[in-house]
Amino acid sequence: MTDLFDSVQLGTHTLANRIVMAPLTRNRAKAHDVPSDLAAEYYAQRASAGLIIAEATQISPQGKGYAFTPGIYSTEQVDAWKKITAAVHAKGSKIFLQLWHVGRISHPTLQPGGALPVAPSAIKPEGKTFTEAGWMTMETPRALELAEIPAIVGQYRVAAKNAIAAGFDGVEIHAANGYLLDQFLRDKTNQRTDAYGGSIENRARLLLEVTQAVTEEIGGDRTGIRLSPISPANDCGDSNPQALFTYVVGQLNHFHLVYLHLVEGATGGPREVDDGFDLQVLRKLFKGTYIANNGYDLALANAVRSQGQADLIAFGRPFIANPDLVERLKLGAPLAAFNSKTLYGGGAEGYIDYPALKH
Repeated sequence: MTDLFDSVQLGTHTLANRIVMAPLTRNRAKAHDVPSDLAAEYYAQRASAGLIIAEATQISPQGKGYAFTPGIYSTEQVDAWKKITAAVHAKGSKIFLQLWHVGRISHPTLQPGGALPVAPSAIKPEGKTFTEAGWMTMETPRALELAEIPAIVGQYRVAAKNAIAAGFDGVEIHAANGYLLDQFLRDKTNQRTDAYGGSIENRARLLLEVTQAVTEEIGGDRTGIRLSPISPANDCGDSNPQALFTYVVGQLNHFHLVYLHLVEGATGGPREVDDGFDLQVLRKLFKGTYIANNGYDLALANAVRSQGQADLIAFGRPFIANPDLVERLKLGAPLAAFNSKTLYGGGAEGYIDYPALKH
């Protein structure tokens, strides 16, 4: 017996089931970071999920870290998103938008005026990012000036307002996977000596200011957050993640967020949790809905639900090649494999041409 396919409340929203489509960057936006016309069909095909969290979407031109990713800061972008949210709602699902500032995980060719990417501290990340010229090695970022930080908080506020105007049911603050808010949280990437660095309280300040701004604008019942406490994604890390994230989640409760979306383990990698870290401490501490993410299949989802260790289960990669993933899981049908060559960039191929099950 499973309740994965039963309807459930998420704040004021009624979801058709407990299955969430996790945000997946697919790099198919058009000029001016406008979502492509194909995206409406892509998301509508996958709208049997109780909740869709749309792909990470930059809050400003500076927030961009990969070629062909969408934004939510211009009228043209908002208008394009309206078609997507309407298509999803017509299929009976709910859709949130993930608000994104990449911080240092970018490249000057992706930045306004060819500027250096920004970060809490001028520490070069290991790795490459996807530009219009292909994969390029990242450079040493510029540390944000204290006076610049309020404007970034304001961009999150406006992005949340724009998302609601575009028809989204809510937003997810992307504070995971080594992007800007995560960079401020962790002591590997944040070596500031001002009010935004040093102590856990200081390193959490930007995230909490952003959360306050977003919830003031659209309400906690329309705001979720994503964290990845022990993921090394994008060369991020912390010397004491249990203390850091226990503090963060405790503080987030003040904003009455609708959900906490947690990457359990390494993003897109092993689920192992070492060094005595306990994810369930965070799950029990958080006062809203808990969405579990990372490497889930039907058996693991059912096991976690039966033990009450999560409220909703997010599936990411399985949704790429299985637009009808919910039905396949319900039937115990085999899952199709995605084509890794068409994950990022391109057009319809590997995006909207994966077939549903034949009956």
